[in-house]
Amino acid sequence: MKTNKNAGKLTGLSEKSSDIILVVICAVILFIVAYPLYYVLIASVSNPYDVYAGKTFLLPSQFTWDGYKSVFADPSILTGLINSFKYTIIGTVFSVVMLYLTAYPLSVKELPGRKWLSIFFIITMYFGGGMVPTYLVVKETGLINNMWALFLPGGVAVGNMIIVRNFFENSIPKEMIEAAGIDGASKWTTFIRIVVPLSRSIMAVMVVFSMVAYWNDWFTAMIYLPSPNKAPLPLVLRNVLIKSSASASQASTISGGFAELNKMTEMIKFSSIIIAALPMLIIYPFVQKYFEKGFMAGAVKG
Repeated sequence: MKTNKNAGKLTGLSEKSSDIILVVICAVILFIVAYPLYYVLIASVSNPYDVYAGKTFLLPSQFTWDGYKSVFADPSILTGLINSFKYTIIGTVFSVVMLYLTAYPLSVKELPGRKWLSIFFIITMYFGGGMVPTYLVVKETGLINNMWALFLPGGVAVGNMIIVRNFFENSIPKEMIEAAGIDGASKWTTFIRIVVPLSRSIMAVMVVFSMVAYWNDWFTAMIYLPSPNKAPLPLVLRNVLIKSSASASQASTISGGFAELNKMTEMIKFSSIIIAALPMLIIYPFVQKYFEKGFMAGAVKG
């Protein structure tokens, strides 16, 4: 009786075929994710009529810098750019420091009341006073038209704090902390000289999260910073786009005016998106190598 030598063996794709399929799938996903941004980029330097006609699928059509020239013609753009960098840097440093000062004590299992403190923080993730009570608190504390109104009300992002706390619990060797204590190091010295240097990966993740949040935040500034010279770049770009849209609407009664102003409005819209996103796109590659490592290390382990 003959037996089939392949009987009972699992058949499937070869390793090379599997790699090819994975590369194709990743390329398709990359195209789906990256193409919208690429489309906005080429649309920002193309004639809007050609964009609507579908002539800018892969390459710009009738290349022009008019959209960017119109945006930067507004003197408030430079002020908004400086403000955004200032708010992002200060806010990121403040938020990361607050995350560390909050997460590390909660990672120490011997901390008295640790459970109740954790519950208190978690409750704030789901329940809040709302916009009006928050505005009244900020107003009564004298922070209206003060940049600290952007940082203090939400200084500790509880979701990020939990990630950092889990990182401290799972990735910082307890033996090193105990050894530092035996050698006479204080709690503060242990935190500064051991915990902080060993947590650079999760710090990079929190820096990215905070930078993106502060850079893109225009709504908080619109509420708490009424002075135009204190507006961040996203809020300035929003105001520029609103003004250009209003001008296009007012020009509807002028022969030929509406078409040209509407064209310029579309160019300004695409250019504003690129200007607002470009700084973060430039910075991200420098911290990307820490991002996955830190985020996975800070995830909850089962």
